[in-house]
Amino acid sequence: MAGPVLALVGATGAVGTVMVDILNGRKSWPWGEVRLIASPRSAGKKITVRGEELTVLALAPEVFDGVDVAMFDVPDEVSAHWAPIAAERGAVAVDNSGAFRMDDDVPLVVPEVNNDKVGARPRGIISNPNCTTLSMMASLGALHREFELKELVVASYQAASGAGQDGIDRLYAEYAAVAGKEVGNRAGDVREALAAAGLSQEDSPFPAPLALNVVPWAGSLKADGWASEELKVRNEARKILGIPDLKVSATCVRVPVVTTHSLAVHATFAREVTVEQAHAIFAAQPSIVLVDDPANGQFPTPADVVGGDPTYVGRVRQALDFPNTLDFFVCGDNLRKGAALNTYEIAETIAAAL
Repeated sequence: MAGPVLALVGATGAVGTVMVDILNGRKSWPWGEVRLIASPRSAGKKITVRGEELTVLALAPEVFDGVDVAMFDVPDEVSAHWAPIAAERGAVAVDNSGAFRMDDDVPLVVPEVNNDKVGARPRGIISNPNCTTLSMMASLGALHREFELKELVVASYQAASGAGQDGIDRLYAEYAAVAGKEVGNRAGDVREALAAAGLSQEDSPFPAPLALNVVPWAGSLKADGWASEELKVRNEARKILGIPDLKVSATCVRVPVVTTHSLAVHATFAREVTVEQAHAIFAAQPSIVLVDDPANGQFPTPADVVGGDPTYVGRVRQALDFPNTLDFFVCGDNLRKGAALNTYEIAETIAAAL
C-alpha cells in the first residue's frame, strides 16, 4: 500500500530549498508521493528528491487533489489564500508563515513541546511558529515541564536570512562594499562606503546598515514603539506553552550573520532550579545540544550551529539577584529548525496518524 501524499508549496524559495535538503536527508520515509509546487514562473523546474527528478507544478487548486499533507513555505498573503484551499481539497495544511499563528482555531505547534495539539485543527491548518520564538522553545518547554515558567525576558540576535533572500543578498552586498576599507572609526563611515558602492538605504530590507553594525529592530512598527517580531515572541510563547498570562518582554536585534538566530534568555520559574538540574534536562532532550564550558571557550555561536538540526544551549547561569531564575544562550538555524524542519516534523506526526 502506497504511503500518504506530501506537497511542498514554495519549493524553490529560500526555506523551500532547505526543506528539499531535509527531505533528501531523512532516514525514515513515510511518503508514497511528493509534489513540489511553486509560483507559475517557477513551474517546470526540475528538482531531485530522494533520487527522483520531480517537475515543479504551478500553484493551482487541483494540485492539492489527493494530497494528505501540504507544507507551505511561502509569504503570509500566499498562505492566507492557498492554505484554506488545500484544506478544502482534503489536505492538512502545515503553514510556516505568520498568517494563522494567532488564530484560535489553528494550533501553533512545536513537536517537542505541544505535539498533542496536532489533532486539534478545526480549520484543517496547523501553524509553525516564528523562527525567533521557535529557537528557544525546546529548551523553555523542557524547563517549564519541571519548574513552571512564570516570566521571560529575551534579547534576540537575528540573522539576515530572517528577512528572506533579500536580506541575505543585502548583507553580502554590504560586506563587499566595506571589504578592505578602513571604515567604522567615525560616524557615517559605513553609510558612505555603502553609498559609494551604489547601495541605497531605501532599497534595503533593514532600516540601517547591517555590515559592521547591529540594528535594534526587526519587523514592522506596532503600538507603543514595539516591533512586530518582539510581539510575536510574546504572543507565540504564550500560545505554544499554554500560559496565556505569561509575562514576556523581548528586544529583537538584527546582526550581521547570514543564518542562525541567537537568543539571550532570562527565565523565571515558580520553583527553585539549579544550573545542574538545567544541564541534566537540556542534555536529555534529543533536539538540544548542550555546549557549556566557558572556561575552555565552549559555548554556542552561529558559525558553529548553522546547517544543523538541533538547537544549541550554553552559558547557563543562575541569575544574580533574581530568585528561581536562569540565564542562558540559545542558537538555532533559523532556516532549518526555525522554519523547514519544524514544519516537516509536524507533517511526519500527521503522517504517522494516517
